[in-house]
Amino acid sequence: MASMATFFTQTSFPSHSLSKTFETHFATAPKVNACVSFRARRQVGVRVSCGLIEPDGGKLVELVVKDSDRDLKKGEALSLPRIKLSRIDLQWVHVLSEGWATPLKGFMKEAEFLQTLHFNSLRLDDGSLVNMSVPIVLAIDDEQKHRIGDNKRVALFDSKGDPVAILNDIEIYKHPKEERIARTWGTTAPGLPYVEQTISNAGNWLIGGDLEVIEPIKYNDGLDHFRLSPAELRSEFTRRNADAVFAFQLRNPVHNGHALLMTDTRRRLLEMGYKNPVLLLHPLGGYTKADDVPLDWRMKQHEKVLEDGVLDPETTVVSIFPSPMHYAGPTEVQWHAKARINAGANFYIVGRDPAGMSHPVEKRDLYDADHGKKVLSMAPGLERLNILPFRVAAYDKTQGKMAFFDPSRPQDFLFISGTKMRTLARNKESPPDGFMCPGGWKVLVEYYDSLVPSSNGKVPEAVPA
Repeated sequence: MASMATFFTQTSFPSHSLSKTFETHFATAPKVNACVSFRARRQVGVRVSCGLIEPDGGKLVELVVKDSDRDLKKGEALSLPRIKLSRIDLQWVHVLSEGWATPLKGFMKEAEFLQTLHFNSLRLDDGSLVNMSVPIVLAIDDEQKHRIGDNKRVALFDSKGDPVAILNDIEIYKHPKEERIARTWGTTAPGLPYVEQTISNAGNWLIGGDLEVIEPIKYNDGLDHFRLSPAELRSEFTRRNADAVFAFQLRNPVHNGHALLMTDTRRRLLEMGYKNPVLLLHPLGGYTKADDVPLDWRMKQHEKVLEDGVLDPETTVVSIFPSPMHYAGPTEVQWHAKARINAGANFYIVGRDPAGMSHPVEKRDLYDADHGKKVLSMAPGLERLNILPFRVAAYDKTQGKMAFFDPSRPQDFLFISGTKMRTLARNKESPPDGFMCPGGWKVLVEYYDSLVPSSNGKVPEAVPA
């Protein structure tokens, strides 16, 4: 797994037909007032729109019912067969309800599930394709299936017993767990975090249908104001007069290598002719594995990064992406990119080994570090999105700051992995000056200091966010 920020390079990848080469979306382009012409992934001249990119299918699919219908739907839910949602199930309801998975109208039925599993895309009624690389499904067991019987509607309830949504026009079909795992992760090795949390012990059936979500999903954790929906983000970008939106997803604290990448990306966009490119700093806020820093601490750290001036608050929107994390590498990074289209982003920054993790059994990375950015450049349904791969940045000892790695003088660079960063913070040791802003580092140290040692004297790893 990669841990250092890196920056986009010009790289050629084979096209779908294998008869042409893809070019980076930062090919040289003439400057124009607000829009930029440059060559797209199939070497066809295109013009980037001055306005926000359209959602997949042309319209956001938002699934929260009108305020005036809320009490009626609650009453209906109480009369229907019930399915109790897990924490991760609820996060997927949140994702679906706000339109991140547009054009999905609810949990996948079998046709949508199979297209996602085998093609990483969905075919719309007009014959066009949109990307969809991870199944968004709801599992039920034999007892629940029997209880539902011939009903065509069911109610979804949270762990407190409150009605969350109604699932209409339902379809129940077999849950091919092994195939789902193999096709999503490329392995069935034991120890995959999301698999252990949501699939291994899940029911043998999947239930799909159209969702009516009774009210917006809230967590009441002090962070709901950061959870902007795609529609809210689009309104914010419009309010800021953004003519380009570049998205950066992360599930780790922001260090100065990340900041170098983001500020330099904006500089390059300005050079291309854009007048007001806006950064969407978009930390993942759903389920994460146990050794990731929890969301609330990450958000504290991100706020310090803005307070310390590492990133410009005037050109940065910080928001939480509600999706759970699969750690499914090149398969999952397509989902991360696709969802940002629906939020209005037309540029997506991708690094080394995106959505990757260590192999759960063997001492190696689970995925090839370069495959994520290559797959994004070829993925069906992502042709409208400009992918920004980037080259490695590391700590330059001669300058005392993070800089893009210069292979002609490798001895001058220090690579600080995520593991090393966590070890330094846990031991209350300071990284080299210029690696992370002081305020952000202080938050990280406070987090590890807050962990209560276990009976054997060792500090436990983080709990899932």
